[in-house]
This record gives sequence, structure tokens and C-alpha cells, in this order.
Amino acid sequence: MRRNLPIFGVLAVLLVAIAIANPFFLEPEGFLAFVKRAAPLAILAAGQYFVIVSGEFDLSVGSLVTAEVVIAARLIDGDSGATWPVVLLLLVFGALIGLVNGLVTTLLRVPSFIVTLGSLLILSGAVFLWTGGSPRGALSEEFRQFGRGSLGPVPWSVLILVAVVAAVIALMRSDFGRTLMAAGDNPTAAGLSGVRVLRVKTVAFILSGLSAAVCAILLGGFAGVSAKVGEGLEFQAITAVVLGGVVLGGGRGSAVAAITGAFTLQALFTLLNLYGISGALEYTVQGLILVIAVALGAVQFPKRAKSASTTSTATTTA
Repeated sequence: MRRNLPIFGVLAVLLVAIAIANPFFLEPEGFLAFVKRAAPLAILAAGQYFVIVSGEFDLSVGSLVTAEVVIAARLIDGDSGATWPVVLLLLVFGALIGLVNGLVTTLLRVPSFIVTLGSLLILSGAVFLWTGGSPRGALSEEFRQFGRGSLGPVPWSVLILVAVVAAVIALMRSDFGRTLMAAGDNPTAAGLSGVRVLRVKTVAFILSGLSAAVCAILLGGFAGVSAKVGEGLEFQAITAVVLGGVVLGGGRGSAVAAITGAFTLQALFTLLNLYGISGALEYTVQGLILVIAVALGAVQFPKRAKSASTTSTATTTA
């Protein structure tokens, strides 16, 4: 728990700074609007957390979000009766892409970085080929309610986020969460102790694909149809996760802290916008966070390696 305190402290400082720059933020409506904007990234970061803590990467989620929104607009085309069947189709499609990424990574032993980079390019190319760079169709009002509607004063996206966070916490406290951590920390030892490493990692990719589908549903409702709606989201999700203290390489990190990292990143971007700082600086900030996080992780790994070496030597001597 102590390892997670810094990210909560940073988020608190940023929220105070936003409130000073924009007093409306202190109003319930203003704060809920912030959570509504952060919800898609937080959900995407939750899915990315499962993959990273298992020791892998998923670079395909940004292009998957774009593909999902484009598919939804084309299939619904303003027909409210098609809303729920298409929502179900989007979830199945997201899970299917995650399953393919997981199986190629685990069964064919292709590095997940290469697999998901390939998926990113395939999906991006397919979307461009299908749309010609200009998406056709339209989302129904019922579909758009997920992203911009509300239940009383509370936006639907906030309620969906709460449900996702509760599900993530429950998963990580279950046997699945413990085996996922073990598979990411030391897959060889986990396999010898009975953990089905390949299955656990594949499920992590499926969960990432599902989170991308939910993110697409919210973004489609909030921002509308665009061939670039998911551009760069994969890097934002990874940045949010490492900002939350999750170690690249797997085995260590809190799901709640990873989601908090998404809120922190969104708060930072909000603050930059309030002060009129160029949006291009967002990429610089993400890059700095990633480099610092990897550097901090690199400092810790030699200690683990040294410890493991010492244990091995002691065992051999004995």
C-alpha cells in the first residue's frame, strides 16, 4: 500500500491545482465532468494493467478502439434498433482480437510487442481501406447515451467505470489475480507450481480487448465518429499504468494505482489545457514518464537478479 501513496499524492496535488485555476471544478457537476472525460482512459488502463502485470504489452488497443467506433457507426447507421446487437458485437470483437493476440504470443512464442504492433497496423490499415479515411454511417442516440448521457446527475460513463473498477479489484483478489502476478513475476517457477501460464496470459489479452471495446463505446458516445478517435491511446494507457507504479516486466503493481495513474494523466492534461500550454507537450510528458518508469524498474531488477543468484549459489553449495 505504501508504494501506491506517491501516485495518490500527485493526483491530489493536481486536483488542487485544477481547482485553483478553475473554481467550477469544485462543484459536483464540474468534478463529474472530469471523471467522465477520464473514464475511457481509466478503463483502457485497467485492461492494459492485466497485460503488463503478466509481463507482456498490448499496443493494439488504440487502433482497436478506432475500429470499434467505425464498425459501430457503419452497422448502426442511425438505427436505434441495432444498438444493443452492435454493442454485443463490439464486445465479442474486442475479446476476439485479444484472444488472437494472446494465442499468437503464448502458443507461437512471438514477443507480444511484435504481435500487438502487427495488430495495430492490420487494424489501422483495415479501417483506412474500409472507410477511405472518412467513416460512414452514424451512431444512434441510444448508443451515444453511454458516453454522454446520465442517470440523474451521474453520467453513465462514471457508473460504467465504477462497475469496471469493482470487477478489476474482484479479479485481482481472486485466484486469477494471484496466478497472473505469479506468471508475470517468474513464469517458469509459476508453471512448475501448477499455474497454467499460457492460459492466464491469454485471458489477460482478452480482458485488454474487452476494455478497449468498452472504451470505444464510451468514446463513440462522447466524441462521435472519427477515423482517429483511438490514435495514441495505447501509449496513454501504458503511460498511465507505469505512472501508477506497475513495473514493466510484470509481477508487481496495483490495479487501483494503475487506474489512479490514468486519472493523474488526465488531470495533468486538464491542467496544461487550463494554462493554455500546447497539447503537443502531452507527448513529451508521456515520454518522460515512460523513460523514468523504465529507469526506476531497471534499478530494481538487478537486486532481484542478485538475490536469485545468491539463492542459487547457496542451493548448489548445500
